[in-house]
Amino acid sequence: MGVPVRDVNDEFVGAEFRDDKTKLLFAYDYETRDCVRVNGGSGIKPALYFEMKRLGVEIYDPIMVTRLLNEGGRQGARVVGATGINKRTGEFYLFKAKAVVLAAGYPNNMWVYSRELSGVSYCEEPNGTGEGTAMAWQAGAELTLMERSAGSHLWTGGFGYPWYGVGNTSNTWFACTIVDAEGKEIPWVDRDGKVLKTVSERYRPAPGQRYFFPYLCFKYEGLGARLVPDLPERIAKGEYKLPLYADLPAMPEDERRAIWGLMVGNEGKTRIPIYETYSKAGFDPDKDMLQTCVMPLGKYIPGPWWPSAGPPQWRDIGFCAGGGLVFDWDLKSTLEGLYVAGQQNYAGSDHATAATTGRYAGRHAAAYAKRAADPLIERRRIDEEKARVYAPVKRREGIGWSEVKAGLCRIMQDYCGEYKSEKVLKTGLEWFESVRAQEAANMYARNPHELVHCIECLTHIEVGEIIMHACLLRKASNAALDFKRLDYPEMDPPGWRKLITMKLKSGGIEAGEMPVDYWLKPPYAPTYRENYEKHCALGPEEE
Repeated sequence: MGVPVRDVNDEFVGAEFRDDKTKLLFAYDYETRDCVRVNGGSGIKPALYFEMKRLGVEIYDPIMVTRLLNEGGRQGARVVGATGINKRTGEFYLFKAKAVVLAAGYPNNMWVYSRELSGVSYCEEPNGTGEGTAMAWQAGAELTLMERSAGSHLWTGGFGYPWYGVGNTSNTWFACTIVDAEGKEIPWVDRDGKVLKTVSERYRPAPGQRYFFPYLCFKYEGLGARLVPDLPERIAKGEYKLPLYADLPAMPEDERRAIWGLMVGNEGKTRIPIYETYSKAGFDPDKDMLQTCVMPLGKYIPGPWWPSAGPPQWRDIGFCAGGGLVFDWDLKSTLEGLYVAGQQNYAGSDHATAATTGRYAGRHAAAYAKRAADPLIERRRIDEEKARVYAPVKRREGIGWSEVKAGLCRIMQDYCGEYKSEKVLKTGLEWFESVRAQEAANMYARNPHELVHCIECLTHIEVGEIIMHACLLRKASNAALDFKRLDYPEMDPPGWRKLITMKLKSGGIEAGEMPVDYWLKPPYAPTYRENYEKHCALGPEEE
């Protein structure tokens, strides 16, 4: 598609992280070499767009999809299309389909909203409200692990600097040299505490270590090089002076260009807001340092440069942490004609998962569409949806969407924070119902932009209710889900090592359960390989 994955222009010839035979560039562990640096990551979205155009794919953009359509208008029936509105013109769209792949992202900003908070400080898409989850729920699809969505502490707190816009020691910035306010270098150590004397040593496993994970790994086997773990104590004693800085000029030239340019220039949110903006403002990585935030072994170093974790009532579905749709080995949901990919499935993760599941689900959805009957759309449901989404524009006055949004976030903070109980969660559900009947019913919109935000508020209510109901259904605390119930404080009781499922049926919630490894139980094969080989293969006609 034209994305330069390899070092085709020989910009890094001789670098330790380059394989001269294949011209592949590697990150983090230079011996194991299990992570490839994509040389043209910022060009992936344009490349995908032009490839779709070349293949004749019809693209409808910018459309906000609002509801899935069930055959005959019956909840739980085959999915045969969707409705949406154009975010710029307000036009209503109706899509008929023999198969649908739902690939929306996690709901975000469910707990914290403010116009003053920096949107780019979030790891996830700040505008995602959970339309995919809400429309699947309304269509009757089965969800699981939605209680996990309320478990993750909001670790950016909304007050952080733009993503990758300050130096650090992990991910894109691994393993940058860090100095204190007086230029004193902070030592790096390996997993066993041995001080590493050269920059090159930071990128290699410790003696006897097979591999390492470069950041956010606290298990001994995979612990990578890091700053001295007692750095906060050393700062408190005065050994190092705050603030700290990422010393790019002190890095070897290849490593400096790899961090600032190859890595920072190609991350999802960095090409324009960070790399280009900083460069135009005069930032020179050969001469200038950036104030930094560091997290040695999970300990936060206090200071205004660190993206604060925020109070415990601030949660975040966040990176690789949300629940979602139940699916089978074909990536088909529990509804006929509805497939799932990316973060929309209950085990969704990041871009790697999105790419692989998107391709896989697309193949199976296309094969299903070839043999599926023509879709039968119920006109009544379309009229009902048009009335729902256009209600705010028919009001001349009322309540603005931002006030409603702020109130909904407060409900999540007060009644679905770190610690939960049946009484608190049920009170939260009562508040959502009250807001739906009053404030949300009086929202008004003056243009398509405001209309979209009004619809997002309605989605916020639906997703908030889903999360709270899921929290009620799990009557146990769970460490892996970061889930705490005050009325069920026992952590990880054996009887609750299971997936709790839920779906909307006839106006009520039908709850169920599945083994954590249901995908290796009958009717499926007992191994990964057997299932993959059986389900990945398509017939000659379908291929």
